[in-house]
Amino acid sequence: MEAPLLSVQHLRAWYEKDRNVLSDFSVTLENREVVGLIGLNGAGKTTFLKVLSGLLPTFDAGSIRFQGHPANVRGAFKMCRYTVFAEDDSFSFFTFREYLAYVFAAYGKPVPDVTALVEGFGFTDYADALLGSLSTGNRKKVYLITAFALKLPLLLLDEPVNGLDFQSTEFLYRQITDYRKYGTILFSSHILESITLTSDRVLVLEHGAIRRTFTGGNVNAADIREALHDDTDI
Repeated sequence: MEAPLLSVQHLRAWYEKDRNVLSDFSVTLENREVVGLIGLNGAGKTTFLKVLSGLLPTFDAGSIRFQGHPANVRGAFKMCRYTVFAEDDSFSFFTFREYLAYVFAAYGKPVPDVTALVEGFGFTDYADALLGSLSTGNRKKVYLITAFALKLPLLLLDEPVNGLDFQSTEFLYRQITDYRKYGTILFSSHILESITLTSDRVLVLEHGAIRRTFTGGNVNAADIREALHDDTDI
């Protein structure tokens, strides 16, 4: 029997001592699936992605296993995942092409032809601009293009739709759906359309833990809204 891609058990994470953002948080991601993570503001979605990205040292867990083996989020595991955050102002003095070359060198991979991704995201006119000069949406495209070009086993996307125009959003949905050929995507979103159109499973995060899971034909906006106890937030 194939081991899950990622298993996180009894995770606790915090920014201030004795004030947990995540508490007894457990989740399992299977190979080649798309999982949506949804919750009200402050539920801990970004916090969890920061833990997996090695950016939040204040956490402990019963276990974190990747492909059946113990995983250190700051160790070899980091070569198997790439994260796109909702907002990222780093690498402001890199152009897109420089950033792409830098990231692929860090992952030990040759830079592929990304023409289809650049055109699909409507980014052709900005490929040689400094990242710091780009709008929030165009900067988001830099990281999304990089993410999908890497083809790693796990992509972590934090509010990937934010800042994108209609054409780019539609293209993003196709990329997310097609990514099952390469690996697994875990993404957070407060936009129900992005969840219901692309996800195999939807995890509802509430009060620091996964409270509900929707799978397959049960992934629908009405039930997810009800689970969130707040129709006006989404």
